[in-house]
Amino acid sequence: MTDDALEAFLAGQRAAGHRIVFTNGCFDILHAGHVTYLQQARALGDALVVAVNSDDSVRRLKGPGRPVHRAADRALVLSALSCVDHVVEFAEDTPVRLVARVRPDVYVKGGDYDLADLPEAPVVHSYGGQVRLLPFVDGHSTTGILQRLS
Repeated sequence: MTDDALEAFLAGQRAAGHRIVFTNGCFDILHAGHVTYLQQARALGDALVVAVNSDDSVRRLKGPGRPVHRAADRALVLSALSCVDHVVEFAEDTPVRLVARVRPDVYVKGGDYDLADLPEAPVVHSYGGQVRLLPFVDGHSTTGILQRLS
């Protein structure tokens, strides 16, 4: 999605008084843990924006064999979920700049993260937003899937 599409989406949501929830991730091989997490995130507001790491960003974070799926494909699959309202790609390793631009009411990450390790948290707190850590869904991971396949 383009910057213009994101800005138009956000403007429409804000004009309607909607609570915007934001999360991000690689979402390389979408699995039940991802879907459960995204459904829980969406339940925290009226609209869920999902930022997906670019291919280069995934490679830097996960290693040379990743991603399995191109960013455009990952974004398409995410956008097909009824709990996801808008998908945007970002090229950095963290979405700090994008979070500062979107200014979500709620920034969400999984329970496998620690609040102190999230560089986005101070940005969200600076304008009065909330940071929520959702419970990690055990038994579901892209790395685990790839290990079972190898």
